[in-house]
Amino acid sequence: MTIASFAFELIARQGRARAGVIHTPHGPILTPIFAPVGTQATVKAVTPAQLEEHGVTLVLSNTYHLYLRPGAELIAELGGLHRFMSWPHPILTDSGGFQVFSLSENRRVDDEGVTFRSHIDGSLHRLTPEIAIEVQEKLGADIIMAFDECAPPYDRAYNERALERTHRWAERCLKAKTRSDQALFGIVQGGIFLDLREQSARFLTGLGFPGYAIGGLSVGETKAEMHAVLELVDGLLPEDKPRYLMGVGTPQDIINGILRGVDMFDCVLPTRLARHHAAMTRTGRLNMMNAAYARDSRPIDPECTCYTCRHFTRAYLRHLIVAREMLAATLLSIHNITTLITLVSEARSAILAGRFEQFAAEFFAAQETLPS
Repeated sequence: MTIASFAFELIARQGRARAGVIHTPHGPILTPIFAPVGTQATVKAVTPAQLEEHGVTLVLSNTYHLYLRPGAELIAELGGLHRFMSWPHPILTDSGGFQVFSLSENRRVDDEGVTFRSHIDGSLHRLTPEIAIEVQEKLGADIIMAFDECAPPYDRAYNERALERTHRWAERCLKAKTRSDQALFGIVQGGIFLDLREQSARFLTGLGFPGYAIGGLSVGETKAEMHAVLELVDGLLPEDKPRYLMGVGTPQDIINGILRGVDMFDCVLPTRLARHHAAMTRTGRLNMMNAAYARDSRPIDPECTCYTCRHFTRAYLRHLIVAREMLAATLLSIHNITTLITLVSEARSAILAGRFEQFAAEFFAAQETLPS
């Protein structure tokens, strides 16, 4: 894969699991990788320094939200997204497609693009493939996404129409792209329909994108259906280019994705759960509001080395939650993000050591015993 300052090295593989390095203008990304989501140019409740301290090397920001507020022009004027949010490491921006199509009654789709009303003030806006690329170029992320149409996973007719638009829009995105220091990924769609997924993967790989995302999963389909799609596209996407599973972030889904050839993951889950008083562990979630933790002097996870687990007890975290202190969201977010960062780091080490299948087997065996 050759783009200015962008390249992917596949270093090791065990089965379909892969370990590699994505080189970007803002530094390397060791894969497999999990990226916390910084929707509005911030990972909620966590500072950039805290992210760095806990091993985060890639964050995702949202084109739709930044386009509406504060505006791509303003961010470009202030030096681009890296400077604006004080994050010197790689950034990925999505195209805004998922958010636009989530607006349901407040948007209208045609072959040229999407007209929608802002969720903020109801103002009318228009996004096309060309505008989506223009906005992302102004934001200045290292990895950007093609504008695609997300369809309900079980609606065959809708998926057929959306797939045709997604493919035409992918061609238009490639044509509109002008910056050589950004890598544009195509997005494989097609719902749960394997023939449509195959059609999408074959068409997009023919366009020669430097990387490929897999969209439209973790949106209501079963785990078996998700796995079937991943297993199919794993055999169709180029070995020498990164694969990115969009919007997936439970420990179980991450390990299942790595087993099926996925390199990159992102999700709002760790920070969203933190704001709802939940702590992630590899084997389940703890409701830190539970009265059972009122006098619990243990950390969330005795094996976790994050700042939260090194310094604070479950009792203290529950106290913060009950007292409605903002620090609770920060400490839980740090722990939840670290849980996923540590998981993918250990998965990478296991692949490099040729023992990932054993690592995965031990991980899933531990699911039988949830933490107390």
